Amino acid sequence: MSRSALWADIECENTDKTLVYLERSRSFPVNLSLHRNHNLSPHDYFIQSIPRVIGRLKSIYIHGTPENLQGIADHLTHPAPTLHDVSIIGGCDIGPEDIPVLTSALFGGDLSSLRKLSLEHVRTELHWRNMVRLTSLRLLNTSPVSMRQLLDFLESAPHLREVELCFETPTTGTQNGRLVSLACLKSMRIWGRPSPVLLDHLLIPVGADLTVTVDFPSSTGRPFRFLENLQNLHDFTTIELFSGSNPRMQFSGPNGEICMIPENSHGDEIRLMLKSLSQFDTSKTERLEIDFGVYPSSYPLHLVLLPMENLRTFKVSRCPIPRTLVDTLNPNKSSSRVVICPKLEDLVIEYKGTLDTNELTGMTAARESRGAKLNPVVCSQLPPPTPCRTPSARSMCFEMLRRGLR
Repeated sequence: MSRSALWADIECENTDKTLVYLERSRSFPVNLSLHRNHNLSPHDYFIQSIPRVIGRLKSIYIHGTPENLQGIADHLTHPAPTLHDVSIIGGCDIGPEDIPVLTSALFGGDLSSLRKLSLEHVRTELHWRNMVRLTSLRLLNTSPVSMRQLLDFLESAPHLREVELCFETPTTGTQNGRLVSLACLKSMRIWGRPSPVLLDHLLIPVGADLTVTVDFPSSTGRPFRFLENLQNLHDFTTIELFSGSNPRMQFSGPNGEICMIPENSHGDEIRLMLKSLSQFDTSKTERLEIDFGVYPSSYPLHLVLLPMENLRTFKVSRCPIPRTLVDTLNPNKSSSRVVICPKLEDLVIEYKGTLDTNELTGMTAARESRGAKLNPVVCSQLPPPTPCRTPSARSMCFEMLRRGLR
């Protein structure tokens, strides 16, 4: 009982037990968990006693209802100079108008000692400054926050290593030309309905994992502007760009693995994806997988393959014009669109049209004469859909076939 460190983890379920832990921990930094299954109340005794230990608080976890959370936060206005970890959850399945608000008075507005911050289902204006020690940031359903406020907050935390955002990222607050460098970033995940505008203002370092859910622009649009900020990711580990009903782009590494899957039969999305891909240094890419709906003739495939000097595996699903693909890899063809990809070993083609095996054999032989080895090419013609008598059954059959191809 004389070892203070053994009494530092305080779970406030029972008042008497809490008082014993507070007494025996003495001056040792404590980890406080404020959560009760039968509802945490601002009037609980240990909530009232928080000010007496706030000066040696190391971490705090709060899970309360929207009705009580603000009252609990009113007891957390004193400075906490030893605080390293804050996690606050304000309830789930509540409307935006019911989300509790955390003001900048929390811990006296000074969180300069903080290493980790996690806020879920609470609103905050993010007025805190001097987050120089912060390494982990997690914000879930904390909107609305303006673009300026979010960028100010990120700029005040130059040592961030892990960032997770899940909310409708802001589109308001013009910040034209402003760039915030996240030089220490190791991983960043953006969920919900993010706006690509946010990434227009962020500089992501080489080797960082980036997962972001965004809607692709329309077929008449240009590639994402924020891709220009990511051109330095030649040693990228993971970049995913996708949405629920539109195409997907996924990049991996550091040697490079690229997967592009459209969710519909239009070629415009593939064209836009390939055009976006051309902004990256893909010279270390070893695996490329493309699932075509319609061949994007307006953006030739050879422009994508040309920089991939280390490509070893190439898989093409639902290729509508396999001959065009074979001609692109055939050095016997006198065309400016022919590429060698000297290290290509595995080629897999799932095609929708017809494929002359003699052309395939000639392409393989021509590559070998140029010193580019290629294992036996795996080809498979996609089976036609089974006729169905009723429209509903026919739709079900096509849906099953579509899922099977994925």
